[in-house]
Amino acid sequence: MSTSQSVQDSARGDGVTLGERFRRIFPGTAKPLIAMAHLPALPGTPLYSAEEGVAGLVRQVREDVAVLVDAGFDAVMFCNENDRPYALKADLVGAAVMARVVAECAPSDIPYGVDYLWDPECALAAAVATEASFIREVVTGTWESDMGSWSPDAAALLRRRRTLDAGQIAVFMNVTPEFASTTGRRTAADVARSVAVSSLPDAILVSGPMAGAQPEASTLAEIRHAVPSEVPVLLNTGATAANIAAFLEHADGCIVGSSLKKDGYTWNPVDPERARAFVDAARR
Repeated sequence: MSTSQSVQDSARGDGVTLGERFRRIFPGTAKPLIAMAHLPALPGTPLYSAEEGVAGLVRQVREDVAVLVDAGFDAVMFCNENDRPYALKADLVGAAVMARVVAECAPSDIPYGVDYLWDPECALAAAVATEASFIREVVTGTWESDMGSWSPDAAALLRRRRTLDAGQIAVFMNVTPEFASTTGRRTAADVARSVAVSSLPDAILVSGPMAGAQPEASTLAEIRHAVPSEVPVLLNTGATAANIAAFLEHADGCIVGSSLKKDGYTWNPVDPERARAFVDAARR
């Protein structure tokens, strides 16, 4: 039996075949472009603006989402990108405000997802509460990271999805997380090949060393070659208008944030001209 066939068989317990959730989200879209809607810092984190308050936070995100939709992206993903230093466990206020922002700012005409740095169960809870289509998280492996030793639990997350009867929510799994390095000796391609079999990803994501930094093109190509063709492999960081065409030769789509911002700075507002230029370059 081929690797691809064995992965398909293992994914049929809930009636969903390999890559099916991803295809349901993006029917007829060959290489989806997913734009980040970065939240300003949430209450209780060091960079939170008490003067702006939660209402100001919602206003800023709503403005960014409108620009991204107008630019022609296929989906947006909400993320608490400015909650630096990042934590491995969400608190109740952060989870509640994330859900409020997504509910108030979600686009009506394209799919949207949730990413909570770095708590997969919080992302899933917010996605359930706001009817999001997907989440992005690191859910496998053991990592040495800026947040300390990090061992996420794919089994707990997918069992939680099943318990919540939330099988429609796709889980995009990052196998080369930002701000972290693996404690093992396997190559990124070896890890991705294993994750595709053992962890039932709806898509595999390939990142550079930090937000806005691109991975090696060779790493992306090796992972795409190692993973069964039914499993989408997406570029997760470092996409720009200048390099997206080259990356899409190997990737099945991309997630982009930093290069869409004013001056290309991750925590600035979205720049309409940069957003349109990126979509134009990717479509060409």
